[in-house]
Amino acid sequence: MGKVTGFLEIERRERSSRSAADRIRNYKEFVIPPSQQELRNQAARCMDCGIPFCHDAEGLRGCPVNNQIPDWNDLVYNSNWKQASANLHSTNNFPEFTGRICPAPCEASCTLNLIDEPVTIKSIECAIVDKAWRKGWIRPEIAKIKTGKKIAVIGAGPAGMACAQQLARVGHKVHLIEKNAKAGGLLRYGIPDFKMEKHHIDQRVAQMELEGVKFIYNNNAGIDISAKKLLKKYDAIILTGGAEKPRDLPIEGRDLSGVHYAMDFLPQQNRRVSNEPLGEVEPIVASGRHVVVIGGGDTGSDCIGTSIRQGALSVTQLEIMPMPPQKEDKQSSWPNWPLKLRTSSSHDEGASREFAVMTSSFTGKSGHVNGLNCVRVDDKFKPIEGSEFTLKADLVLLAMGFVAPIYKGLLEKLGVDLDERGNVLADTNEYKTSHPKVFCAGDMRRGQSLVVWAIREGRQAARAVDIELMGSSNLPK
Repeated sequence: MGKVTGFLEIERRERSSRSAADRIRNYKEFVIPPSQQELRNQAARCMDCGIPFCHDAEGLRGCPVNNQIPDWNDLVYNSNWKQASANLHSTNNFPEFTGRICPAPCEASCTLNLIDEPVTIKSIECAIVDKAWRKGWIRPEIAKIKTGKKIAVIGAGPAGMACAQQLARVGHKVHLIEKNAKAGGLLRYGIPDFKMEKHHIDQRVAQMELEGVKFIYNNNAGIDISAKKLLKKYDAIILTGGAEKPRDLPIEGRDLSGVHYAMDFLPQQNRRVSNEPLGEVEPIVASGRHVVVIGGGDTGSDCIGTSIRQGALSVTQLEIMPMPPQKEDKQSSWPNWPLKLRTSSSHDEGASREFAVMTSSFTGKSGHVNGLNCVRVDDKFKPIEGSEFTLKADLVLLAMGFVAPIYKGLLEKLGVDLDERGNVLADTNEYKTSHPKVFCAGDMRRGQSLVVWAIREGRQAARAVDIELMGSSNLPK
């Protein structure tokens, strides 16, 4: 694949970015794409692996949407960009999303990662789709024959969008019902614009509308339209509403003002950037405040970058887990996703990080938070005697992940069974719930996960529904 000796002759070169001092002045994307020649060189590094784990999605290994990575690397190396785009889109509806925000398990699984020099798969993927948009190669794929079947997809995040697009392309009438004013789910209201600007979502929505998908916004299914009416109106219903119930921290002082969930904070800034009304909510702004983010994952990182751009006086991130190793043990981890210390662009912008720390209580004055009482913990999360300390905080953001979908409302009205974790019970073959007319995919079924898994499940659920309604399907697995 690529150039036979490319990996021996060419060094890995990732995308560059604007300096932290420059990029924190606004909310625009700051990654600088490589030149076409540099991308061709990087594609040339793809090896002729006996087993290319990069697209062998097995648990935490490889690409969940099964991108044919060696194939489009070879096409880019040979300057056949249009065919590379066609190949990329054969497995992934939205590579401009994954090329920007996916953590790239494909690169962790790359054979060259054994020497810490994996192929720059993510940047090549992003370059292919961006070029395809510029050249006008991405066009609506309109079904020539209509089936007469009517399907409701509930939740316009990446799983719902992928599912709806696939179903529309085989001729079904698809209504994509979304409670917010615009499509995208966490891509729009959770992921900051400096990681992915929202015009990328808008251009896909426009494509899908031309393909026949009808977007129904500001409609909370189960509340604004009853579950009974949905079941009567549609031949099938697909639940793709995500896992929106955040993990809480029920300790002393939790009820103080100034302690918020991350997903009460992040959507507000995204709405400000897009000039979308905030609604009747308390404005949450980090400017002039000492911010503490509790939770060490991607959502916490997004809170850091947003707080810094808003003008926070200081930002500290707390993680209860011990600090991971700087470098993984390749012999025991590869080609699976490794446990190691990951430093995001937001961390580089000026945040401090504390590991193995538990917050025991919040302190406040006049009803507003002004600090945290913390203690360091051992590897079994037990407090270490004498390690107590305090942190000043005017704003605390809880970014400890999501535990389950919201049950009250549509799920409750439909009466679908849940698994032991509180997610909607459905398998990965038929994606069918306990209700014969209702299917489920994405985070609402599997729990909090990656955008690539959402796209994969949306595509597979579309095929399952097509088979259920038509007896067979030409949609890919």
